[in-house]
Formats: sequence, structure tokens, C-alpha cells
Amino acid sequence: MNTTETALGRLAELAIEVPSWAYGNSGTRFKVFGTPGTPRTVQEKLADAAKVHELTGLAPTVALHIPWDKVDDYAALKEYAADLGVGLGTVNSNTFQDDEYKFGSLTSSNPAVRRRAIDHHLECLEIMHATGSRDLKIWLADGTNYPGQDDMRGRQDRLAESLQEIYAALGAEQRLVLEYKFFEPAFYHTDVPDWGTSYAQTLALGEKAFVCLDTGHHAPGTNIEFIVMQLLRLGKLGSFDFNSRFYADDDLIVGAADPFQLFRIMHEVIRGGGFGKDSGVALMLDQCHNLEEKIPGQIRSVLNVQEMTARALLIDTDALAEAQRSGDVLAANGIFNDAFYTDVRPALAQWRESRGLPADPLAAFKASGYQKKINEDRVGGQQAGWGA
Repeated sequence: MNTTETALGRLAELAIEVPSWAYGNSGTRFKVFGTPGTPRTVQEKLADAAKVHELTGLAPTVALHIPWDKVDDYAALKEYAADLGVGLGTVNSNTFQDDEYKFGSLTSSNPAVRRRAIDHHLECLEIMHATGSRDLKIWLADGTNYPGQDDMRGRQDRLAESLQEIYAALGAEQRLVLEYKFFEPAFYHTDVPDWGTSYAQTLALGEKAFVCLDTGHHAPGTNIEFIVMQLLRLGKLGSFDFNSRFYADDDLIVGAADPFQLFRIMHEVIRGGGFGKDSGVALMLDQCHNLEEKIPGQIRSVLNVQEMTARALLIDTDALAEAQRSGDVLAANGIFNDAFYTDVRPALAQWRESRGLPADPLAAFKASGYQKKINEDRVGGQQAGWGA
């Protein structure tokens, strides 16, 4: 039987990577709203991310996005981050904002465009050598809007060839992680639309290529925890992008729309050996703030992941397995739900205090005056956002 004490004992293994772009301005295709205190540089993004880790103890690394986070000296950036108490994590490529990529990047039928996209990823690998990052994450907007617009088979073949060249340039400790998304910005077909396509492409590449699962990148009604289970079973789940959605890729606070789904996902992560520092599975947020304040939004998200992880660790797995073996449907479901409905928040508050962290990180942030300070200090300049 799993107790609250044993569940809390494993929580020290939980580490959640936050994205640098979460601290910049973001929005929808209709409007990106500016907010006071928004970072203007990657250094200011790192400072905000460090505040999240300082208050929660859950977010020790920060993912970078190239070219949004380009600097002249990445070794110096790594040192700057370390002085703040965080590390530099996954490097995310960008082949979806340049005009040249209008009809595709790694899948383009134009050799010059494809060359440009490949070279961008090779540049990302060079950056990773300087930052010490393990994972190169690739999400492609490539696709078409109309039947007959392009040859889908040819695009898959060109994608495979492009990925092979990038994969061949990986360092000994580096990995390629391919993220899928079922639609948007392409509407008829997307070149990497689902976990099967990402799995097929990464399987062909080799043992250093994995799948990235973004929880908002599926059709409504998709059983995401089944995909988690299968990819873990196949040894190809490399990372998560956690967020929440009501309709499509909403990128809302993690667990805001369906905390039970987050609980079910974390159960499969734990069940499948994807939890812990040595699991090889990176837990990352991909959450963008259109309306809410950025730092509190990230704090809320990592706390929600922590809470659902704690609840998932409470599942009496021995009793569950026995109920499953005996075909007792209601008992099995009841054991599962008992863990989900357990209020672990008081125990988590005590757990934080025992580690020198504030019992209520959101209240601590509000009382810290940090937001007021950055609102006053970060006046003028160009606020960071999707384009910078």
C-alpha cells in the first residue's frame, strides 16, 4: 500500500523544465498582449525562471528557443544561469517563422530551403555543445492546406533525409526529439501529425532519437495516457510538453482544463518507468500566457504537475493489480479514483517547508515584491515575445 509518506518520499525526483518563451509575451493569431515587467532579453527570462525554481524547487532547468534566445556567448549564458541557480536545458529549433518556410522547411521540395533548415538545426547542435544541453527538440509547422497541394509521400521522404543528416551530427550525449501536432498551422495535412509518424521517423534514425508528446497536440477525445504507455513500452518517449487545452493547442496552465487527465498521464509515466532523474524522460512545460501573469502562471503549472504526481504515487498498485486480475471492475476503478480524490495539498505544504521552501509559493511570490520590482526596472526596450 502506498502512503502519503512514501509518495512524498519520491517527489524529490520530480524535475520540470520551464520554457524561456513562457516569460515573454504571447497570445493568439488575433492579438499578443504586452504586460508590464516582461523580459527584454534571455537573461531576464532566466531571472524570472530562477524565481520559479527558488520558490518551488521544481524547475531546475530552462529550455531555450533559437533564434528567440540567440546570444553571442553561450558559455557565458550558461554561467549566468548557473549563478541564478538554474541550468540550460532543451534547445528548440524554429523553422516556422521565416518567409522561406512558407511551403515547408525540412520537407521542402526546394533544395536551398531544405539546406537552410538543416543548417539551422546544425547551428542548434553547436549551441548545445556550449550550453551542455542534451536534447534538440524539433517541431515542424510543415504541411499543406489543400488536397493535391503537394506530394505527401515525397515530403515524408525528404523529411527522413533531412532528419538523417541532423541525426548524424549529434554529439555522443545528445538526443534528437521529434514533436508531433495533428493540425495548425497546416490544415489539410501536417507532416508530423501524430505519435505514429514521429515514432516511425525516430525509429528509423536510431537509438538517440525520441518522440516528444505535447499534451495539447491531439484531437479532442484522444486517450493521451495510452500513447504515453505505448511510447514508454517501446522505449521511445523522450519528453513531454505539458499544457492544458479546452479545444485545440490552447497552451493553458497545466491541469487547468482536465486535472484527472494529468493524473492519468502521470500514473502511466510512473507505471512505465518514465519518472525520475535517470528515466530519460524529460518533463517540460510548453505553456504560453496570453492573459495571466507569467511567473505566477508557471508556478501554478509546476505545482499542478507536482500535485497530480503525488496523487498518482498514492495509487495502491498492489490492490489495483489484484482487482484487475480478479476482474473486479468497480474495485479497480475505485482504487484509482481514491488516489485522485485524495487532497495532498496540506502534505505538500509541509513537504515544502521541510525543505526550506515556502508552503505556498504563489503567496510567497506575491509577497516578495519581485513583480513590482521588474515592472519598475524593465521600462523601455523591446519586450520579448514570439518573434524575439
